[in-house]
Amino acid sequence: MLNPQKIKMKLPTRLLLAAGIISLATQLHAQLPVGSHYPAGAEGIKGASLPPPGVYLRDYNYFLTADKVDGISGDVDLFAYVQAPRLIWMTKQTILGADYGMDIMVPFAYKQISGPFGDGHNFNISDIQVEPVLLSWHLKQFDVAAGYAIWMPTGNYDASSPAKYLTSPGSGYWTHMITLGGTWYPDEKKTWAFSLLNRYEINTEQDTTDITPGNMFTADFGLSKTVAPGIDVGVAGYYQQLVTQDSGTGASQDYSSVVGIGPEVSAFWPKLGLFTSVRYAYQVEAKDRPQGQTIVLTLTKGF
Repeated sequence: MLNPQKIKMKLPTRLLLAAGIISLATQLHAQLPVGSHYPAGAEGIKGASLPPPGVYLRDYNYFLTADKVDGISGDVDLFAYVQAPRLIWMTKQTILGADYGMDIMVPFAYKQISGPFGDGHNFNISDIQVEPVLLSWHLKQFDVAAGYAIWMPTGNYDASSPAKYLTSPGSGYWTHMITLGGTWYPDEKKTWAFSLLNRYEINTEQDTTDITPGNMFTADFGLSKTVAPGIDVGVAGYYQQLVTQDSGTGASQDYSSVVGIGPEVSAFWPKLGLFTSVRYAYQVEAKDRPQGQTIVLTLTKGF
């Protein structure tokens, strides 16, 4: 029987079967592999542009499938769906010339997994994100966004067995996340846009394992063109990289990473006051973690 205290709680796990199948659990966590609360690719074209003052409800629908894992032979099947409503309030207050806002996101995660590590599925609330500082600058040819958020271990977390850990919707640790990004409109009419949104996560010690996941860097990027009023098409992608090693007894010493890219279409429906976007990304490279594809459907409604 594998000792759950030896679970390598991190993205950078080598995932060698002989070293312990439980390490694969690290890679198949609720939203993304453990070590990253933020799901790479959650934002795409114009991802660093925030709305004007007002109250908005944004609903993320994040799908992840994977059938290949670096270092593992045999059939692997992963499906994860995260539905994450996010309430955003951009106030009329300004700080350093930026609109000041805040938001809260409450994710729900469904996971279904099978393979040499066992089978399982679960659906429950995941870890809640609160962002008390959200800043948005709207300049002539640029939008700039910055923020600070904290992820709280509110989701159920169970490391008592490989199957239970694999289907746990929570992470079992707190994360501080710093955000900085921008959108550049190179033409005067702003029909072209290039965006880059950077996230840096600082993780705390994981409950019951004495493992502190290393820090994670994520970049979401997008290049888009307005082809009709309210309709943009383009290419979006992401790069996620573990930048510091895990620490603690049994911690992995590997550095994981993933790169994904694909098309995106977004549209604004004036009569409904609804903004929609859908993007697909194929993971062209993944190290020490599952490799597959992601689809993200985002709905935003202003009030």
